[in-house]
Amino acid sequence: MIEKTMNTRGMKELFDAVSTIQTAAEAKKFMRDLCTISELQAMSERLQVVKSIQKELPYRTISQKTGASTATITRVAHWLHHGMGGYELVLGRVK
Repeated sequence: MIEKTMNTRGMKELFDAVSTIQTAAEAKKFMRDLCTISELQAMSERLQVVKSIQKELPYRTISQKTGASTATITRVAHWLHHGMGGYELVLGRVK
C-alpha cells in the first residue's frame, strides 16, 4: 500500500520538484509555501529526534530535549532502522 502511494504521478512530481532545490534559502521558500507552520515544526522536530537517536540518547531524554512524544520518537526510530535509508542519506550529507 505504501509503495503504491509513494509511486503516484503526484508523488513523482513532488519528489522531482524537491530535487530541483539547490540551496537552503530555496528550500525555505518552497517548504514555507508548500507546508503549514505546524507541518514544518513537526518535520523539524522529527529531524532533531533522529539526530538524537543516532547519538543513542534515551527516549525520555530525547522527549525532554525536543518536546516530541515517545510515540513520535518510536515511530522515527522505526523508520530510521527499517525505512528506505532517507534519514541516513540526508544526515550524512549535512554533517
